Amino acid sequence: KENDRKRIPCPLDPKHTVYEDQLQKHLKKCNSREKPKPVYFVQDINAGLKDVAEIPEKKVPISSLSKEELENLIIKLKKASNGLELHLKEQILTHQALQEALNDPKNGESAFKHLKQQASILGNMEKLHLLGPGRCFVEFGAGRGKLSYWVDVALQDVENVQFLLVERATTRFKVDGKHKRRDSVFERLQVDIQHLCLKKVPILEKKKLPVVGIGKHLCGAATDLALRCLVESYTACCDGDNEEPAPKRSRTDKAEVASNSSADNESNKDCKPVAGIVIALCCHHKCDWTHYVGREFFKSVGLGPAEFHYFQRMSSWATCGMRETTTKGSTSEESEEQTNDTEEHEQTFSKTESGSDTLQGILTVEERKEIGCLCKQLIDHGRIEYLRQRGYKAALQYYTESAVSLENVLLTAVPSPSLIQKPT
Repeated sequence: KENDRKRIPCPLDPKHTVYEDQLQKHLKKCNSREKPKPVYFVQDINAGLKDVAEIPEKKVPISSLSKEELENLIIKLKKASNGLELHLKEQILTHQALQEALNDPKNGESAFKHLKQQASILGNMEKLHLLGPGRCFVEFGAGRGKLSYWVDVALQDVENVQFLLVERATTRFKVDGKHKRRDSVFERLQVDIQHLCLKKVPILEKKKLPVVGIGKHLCGAATDLALRCLVESYTACCDGDNEEPAPKRSRTDKAEVASNSSADNESNKDCKPVAGIVIALCCHHKCDWTHYVGREFFKSVGLGPAEFHYFQRMSSWATCGMRETTTKGSTSEESEEQTNDTEEHEQTFSKTESGSDTLQGILTVEERKEIGCLCKQLIDHGRIEYLRQRGYKAALQYYTESAVSLENVLLTAVPSPSLIQKPT
């Protein structure tokens, strides 16, 4: 009888069940089965640290540190931050492509905030001359693909444009089918950025268009993986075999190689592999020393994996106030919008991370916020140094008001022409 048949959890994904007598048949077609790896999958190509000795052991939570230990960490933080450019300029721009949507009264507050951020990202891309023909736009952490959608709208009269949308998760409510231009090429790459080898993506192999890496709220370590994907693994394939992997070089060597590769690029216009990078940063508390691209910078200011661990946890102090405001007043529709766009990630802190109870006797709310901001700026500065040493003119700027998003810093980078003239 049908009722006597036993259902068991699927061994590949216990969230669903299957008839026991049909298990073998189910395993062959289950959506959770391991699928063949795509050609562009290269295990850990962008992962970073290979030296196991440097990987930090598990550290105690901040709430368990003594007052002296916490004070010492803060002293180290302020010493390392001394002399850095901490006052970022405001680069809050907009773009004509989004004007109609921004003026549409049907858009709620949450949608309006997303649109303002997207408009400013496009405005900053335009300022850097990155919105043009003959480009491949790679959106990292693409989610529904909204940022690529607006870039496509902005380029409606431009030819020879490709889009690669990188997202490791399967995504609902994608906007990929809504593009106005039928001739623009859109392709989704369902892969973790850690394992993405761009040079093996067939359409990039075929056309070899200059790449523009973009992302809106690229979470924590994903930013570092994306930077390494663009600047190391993809750029190396276009520079030929003359270049050794970058991290082991001295500063002088790096300047020489950057000069040489820039000069090569001048003589071979087809080989400017990365035309630019524009990434809205977020979730520094989810960064990881193993993947972090700024390790050399941290070491140069006397810091290591232990300090990095605490600074990335403390970075959540800069935005932890948002947790209360976003969870109280948001409607279910707005919450869905945020979930779909993986936007306000900073809602997910625990009380120990934000330190709201445990640190009240030591630090005021304002002091915690200031220290959190310093931690974020230090981590971001390591990324800027990484890009500069690899021949990019890199900068950080506020691209939207903090009322729109507390995660309001945009990282931009373009190849630096000045390196060609620099003496080595």
